[in-house]
Amino acid sequence: MKNRIEELRKERRLTQQELADAVGVTRQTIISLERGKYIASLTLAFKLSHYFGKTIEDIFEEDE
Repeated sequence: MKNRIEELRKERRLTQQELADAVGVTRQTIISLERGKYIASLTLAFKLSHYFGKTIEDIFEEDE
């Protein structure tokens, strides 16, 4: 699954740690998400979408 987390994080000039703190996960989780090695739970996807003011579909995209 592809995502725009790194792009959105950089637009806001946030570190991985700042984003992790904002959504209640570890920095390692953010790293894994950005690298595509981890798929966010539905709860985390909602937290990220709320934080960025985007829909889940705007952040996450299924690989074809």
